[in-house]
Amino acid sequence: MKYVGIDLGGTNIVAGIVDDEGKILCQVERPTGNTRPFAEVAKDMALAAVEAIEKAGLTPADVEGIGIGVPGAIDHVNGRATAVNLGWHMEPVRDEMQKVINLPIHMDNDGNAAALGEIMVGSMKGAKDAVFITLGTGVGGGLMVNGKMLRGAHSVAGEIGHMNSMLYGGIDCNCGQQGCWEKYTSATALIAFAREAMEQHPDCLIAQKTGGDKAKVNAKVVIDAAKEGDAVALKLFNDYAYALGRGIASLIHILDPEVVALGGGVSRAGDFLLDAVREQVKKCVMHPDMPYARVELATLGNEAGLIGAAMLCAEAAEK
Repeated sequence: MKYVGIDLGGTNIVAGIVDDEGKILCQVERPTGNTRPFAEVAKDMALAAVEAIEKAGLTPADVEGIGIGVPGAIDHVNGRATAVNLGWHMEPVRDEMQKVINLPIHMDNDGNAAALGEIMVGSMKGAKDAVFITLGTGVGGGLMVNGKMLRGAHSVAGEIGHMNSMLYGGIDCNCGQQGCWEKYTSATALIAFAREAMEQHPDCLIAQKTGGDKAKVNAKVVIDAAKEGDAVALKLFNDYAYALGRGIASLIHILDPEVVALGGGVSRAGDFLLDAVREQVKKCVMHPDMPYARVELATLGNEAGLIGAAMLCAEAAEK
């Protein structure tokens, strides 16, 4: 079977044809233009789907449907989406797109979609209980419980980046709260802490690698400096791994998954990150001598969103 997957981002709309083994047969891109009216973006999403189908030498009759990963909250019953960064509020995505292409449309939060991809064809394949964590601009994720994606009573389950890690206070979050987990474990958080450290330690390796230009600091620079043994970078990295490990331990206590997979930009640090996080998780779980979730790296990389969006169609077909 073949599906259309659409990974909707603030910069680009990426559409592709994906088979049931998760192989991308072709893909196309169009700019999102996140300040454009909703109807224009929805039309471009539909046209991108049409373009991908034609590029693959197929017709709409050859695909089972369209799956879309949206950076926001989904009304699954009515096919509507709210995406703050796009200026959307309960927009009729399904109805608008079906004006252009008459195929079944399945939507989910982009974190859930990426998690579904990893669960069905990636690092968590075969697991019945799993947690997927994306470490990027923020922290998102997806939860699978007893073989089914956990979406919750109001379709907002999986917003793990907004678990509160403080009893009182903490860093202000864009959501309006304080002390959210993503303010300590996102790539954005690591960069912010590194920029503060550069002010206090102007001779640190992070400053040397960036020529003292804070705008050039990214997660890779910090992690590379830590790998090279720079004391300032190592302190930043170890604090980051501690915060990440503590949060993962909390998720393990609540959900008892078989596997926790780490994706997103920071996960490109590979075993350097994985080893540090595993060590912290072991320190933080309640019964470290008993079996508990293994922590792994996600395997689909930047394609998780597109593949996972397509897998929404496969998931719907199984229901």
